[in-house]
Amino acid sequence: MKKDFISILDVTSDELKQILSDAIRLKQLRTRGTIHHVLRGKSLAMIFEKSSTRTHISFEVGMNELGGTALFLSTRDLQLGRGEEVRDTARVASRYVSAVMIRAYQHSTIEEFAQYATIPVINGLSDREHPCQLLADIMTIREHFGDMKGLRIAWVGDGNNVCNSLVLSSALTGMEISVASPGGYAPSKKIIRHAKEIGGTVRLTRSPDDAVRDADVIVTDTWISMGEENEREARLEAFRGYTVDEHLLKLASPDARVLHCLPAHRGEEISNGVIDGNQSLVWDEAENRLHAQKALLIKLLKNGK
Repeated sequence: MKKDFISILDVTSDELKQILSDAIRLKQLRTRGTIHHVLRGKSLAMIFEKSSTRTHISFEVGMNELGGTALFLSTRDLQLGRGEEVRDTARVASRYVSAVMIRAYQHSTIEEFAQYATIPVINGLSDREHPCQLLADIMTIREHFGDMKGLRIAWVGDGNNVCNSLVLSSALTGMEISVASPGGYAPSKKIIRHAKEIGGTVRLTRSPDDAVRDADVIVTDTWISMGEENEREARLEAFRGYTVDEHLLKLASPDARVLHCLPAHRGEEISNGVIDGNQSLVWDEAENRLHAQKALLIKLLKNGK
């Protein structure tokens, strides 16, 4: 049976460990310049409803480095943009390519596509989750800290799709997550409840100081995601005091590290001094999108269509 990657929970803890180990090995092969065309003859369709920098580049370069082919498909250029039903596009794509990665506004679009596709479907981002970003984040944390169990992770800012995936990942990694968000911007209650039911450790607070105190890793993201631009002024007011800056960083563990999935709005959710400082792992994190997704593609496609 095909295996999709729509949620971070679509892999088990053991599968996640294997993907991370493979990603680190692939990173080493790339550094040495070793050719690793293990997906020769495979193809990936990349469907974008939302624009992208890291998702687009990392998936396309990743497939090329694995010896496969990646196709960039904007919905403006597909019949999807003219009203073709998702299920029909899924059925047709399944006859052409080996897998599909979709970056969509609504999570339900990806779920419907996966329901009717006979090939693996990957969530490149939705309003509910961003599991590919979490693979890179967890890889970065593992590279720096080694064992992840018991690490204290502080999320500061909007309880968005990346936050949801981080919260759910606590059940796979053993990391302890504290989320600081203003009223009305906390992560999904359903996500929090599910994470706790399956063994995750999650704590909610409205205080950034409380969340980051003695934290090993501080994670943040933009306060204004694509499609929320009309809420800009209200969000800037709501998130006043939630900037990850030098003051906040001093409350964390002395060896704490900072992650941000990018794009960053410097001076809003993160200061220049922190993102460019020596405790930032942001650029390693961005690079690791490539390696983690290559490992994911191998897992989904090496023995598939």
